[in-house]
Amino acid sequence: MANTTFKGPVRAENGFEQISINSSTGAVTTNFDIDTSGNVDAGSGNIASTGALTIRQKIDNSTFNTGSAVTDTLTAAESGTLFTIDGTGDIVVNMPALSTDNPGIWYEFIVTTAVGGSKTVTFVLPGSDVSDFYGALSLMGGTAANPASDIDGDTLTLPNSVAVNARVKLTCVTDDGTNSVWKAETVSTPIATIA
Repeated sequence: MANTTFKGPVRAENGFEQISINSSTGAVTTNFDIDTSGNVDAGSGNIASTGALTIRQKIDNSTFNTGSAVTDTLTAAESGTLFTIDGTGDIVVNMPALSTDNPGIWYEFIVTTAVGGSKTVTFVLPGSDVSDFYGALSLMGGTAANPASDIDGDTLTLPNSVAVNARVKLTCVTDDGTNSVWKAETVSTPIATIA
């Protein structure tokens, strides 16, 4: 096949793939893929640049930062996002539906307005009693600042009166489409709980 040079942008509705073909078997291997959403998969290769790469974390200052009660279900496409949380109202963060594509997705949260005296912020895994958080829960200050471990429960809660600057990081470790395990790292005052 000949080389082609384009002067304008190359556009495709169904993504781009760089492939190699095994000369003996004819088997096609996708080495690099940009899907229809613009997600890049370098397979087992590396992404490198001779110039500077600018990579910034996505910041969401609106979904959970409304000053009111919010219930929202995250998507895999939001993986890597840092969400700010206004704890004035009850906040319920539902994790994505069970899927074998979930391992490796992650989210971060930071409390920018303290959780109200009768309010909570909860993070809920999908299904009922089929998934667990594996939590390392730390108290931000005070005499009992050592992390607590909790590995049995599908709801992580920042209780009422959690102070500004509390942080939560959640990463999907395993998901077979029926059960999942999520790593939970929290730092807060008072300390988070898993049930």
